[in-house]
Amino acid sequence: MKIIVKNKKANFDYYILKTYEAGIVLKGSEVKSIRQGKVGLKDSFAQVVGDEIYLFNMHISPYDKAQNNIDPKRDRKLLLHKDEIRKIESKLKSKGLTLIPLEVYINRGLIKIRFALAKGKKEYNKRDKIIKREQQREIRKHL
Repeated sequence: MKIIVKNKKANFDYYILKTYEAGIVLKGSEVKSIRQGKVGLKDSFAQVVGDEIYLFNMHISPYDKAQNNIDPKRDRKLLLHKDEIRKIESKLKSKGLTLIPLEVYINRGLIKIRFALAKGKKEYNKRDKIIKREQQREIRKHL
């Protein structure tokens, strides 16, 4: 398994409740761009649309040598079993839960995405985490 990109802000902004792995529907030039690491997960999210889950706002830079460029932020379908989608959809009905991508990676030649059912953190929780991290740094510095 080779990790291409991680969503570093995910653990800071959200409580991760459960993770899932899915395939993703891509065009040929998008695959080449992802293999080169030209992908960004910033501000991306997933939603259930009908009986399918789509990933929104994932930026894949156009491949240099491609002749027909594809919209870098187009909606991309995630490949999951119907029962998994139904379970996720029922959990999303709970207040404050969302689907966020955590990482894009290659597993046995296939591009996969790990995403999570998450709950957003409040602003004061984020500040507390920053303060604790700084205190730990100070303790390590003095030792």
